[in-house]
Amino acid sequence: MSQLLSVRGGRRLEGEVTIQGAKNSVLPILAATLLARGQVALLGCPRLRGVDASIRILRHLGCDAHWEADALAVDTTALRRCEISDVLMREMRSSAIFLGAILARCGQADLSYPGGCELGPRPIDLHLAGLRDLGAEIREEGGFLHCRADRLRGREVVLRMPSVGATENLMLAACGAEGVTVISNAAREPEVVDLQNFLNACGARVSGAGSSAVSIEGGQDLHGCTYRVMPDRIAAATYLCAAASAGGDIYLRGAEEGHLSTVTAALREAGCTVTADSGGIRARLRAVGPVQTAPYPGFPTDAQAVLMAALLRSRGATVFEENIFENRYRHVDELIRMGASIRVSGRVAVVTGVERLHSAPVRCTDLRGGAALCVAALAAEGETRVSQICHIDRGYEDLARDLRALGADAVRVEETENG
Repeated sequence: MSQLLSVRGGRRLEGEVTIQGAKNSVLPILAATLLARGQVALLGCPRLRGVDASIRILRHLGCDAHWEADALAVDTTALRRCEISDVLMREMRSSAIFLGAILARCGQADLSYPGGCELGPRPIDLHLAGLRDLGAEIREEGGFLHCRADRLRGREVVLRMPSVGATENLMLAACGAEGVTVISNAAREPEVVDLQNFLNACGARVSGAGSSAVSIEGGQDLHGCTYRVMPDRIAAATYLCAAASAGGDIYLRGAEEGHLSTVTAALREAGCTVTADSGGIRARLRAVGPVQTAPYPGFPTDAQAVLMAALLRSRGATVFEENIFENRYRHVDELIRMGASIRVSGRVAVVTGVERLHSAPVRCTDLRGGAALCVAALAAEGETRVSQICHIDRGYEDLARDLRALGADAVRVEETENG
């Protein structure tokens, strides 16, 4: 039987929550374990659907992956396959990250196109073009990718746009290439830096992550290590926006404000008080200047929906411009069911603050849109029931638990036939 999230609004948030390890960091790190012979212990690894899917992929390839208390232990020494089934690939979009690692380790890889949230076209052509630049032969046939590389050679690879996934995939492949690879116009996200730090902890020689040029000296023998995954900046943004929506004073243990500067700047402009290690946040906010999503260090597309939800009762109007994904406003219709005033035209959404929000049955459309519905529900009158929370579970270890730790009335309940 499926579950719902039941959220009763009207309660100030007070308390402390520890920020989970980053979803967008741990998945490429799990792929990177294929390059390290020996045991890797990942501390702070969140228990998410994507992590479970990665574990299944690793086990399918012949590796050992299991939980030891709060750490995920991975040993890829016994890897014996270089193909991933269509069923496993469809479980998450980021499964494409395994391509570069398998190619570097085995010299060949066979897998299908990945699945994931339906946020519009997210082609992996940049991944494939970069791998071809390194010497891979890739044949696309019937939805499958057949990749061969007797020898990968380092060189400069210039990305047409700073894709996070392509940057990470090429970093992994380059670890198995001869010579030095330089990825130009690389993504600058903190998660790319975290992947570099993990690879270097395993004995790789990677530098430049966080800038637009990442350099990888290939051919190093990588070994196991113990590594702590960075905190999830989007989960932290979600809880900041939750406090902004409901009002209160919260402490986010482990959150790094340096990763959240555009989000905290928007919240400060809206009238919130945010300090380096705590937030004292008021429920009634001002509208903010235009919010335009962009690659890091710009405003993160993953935080757009939760900030929008936090501003539904703000004074004035806020303009959002989504520049990363085409279908990132799918949550808007659900917010309108709760009394929000939002107009959408193409990539632009205009949010005009309203006096009150009311409860309504709403449905998750995607991971971050689902979190936004919960943020809005905290400020709504009555009980809001959020369905299809499988999307939320992809990015939050236990959203209801963390909201309760902050004083919210939020629980998971079984969905009945009548909702």
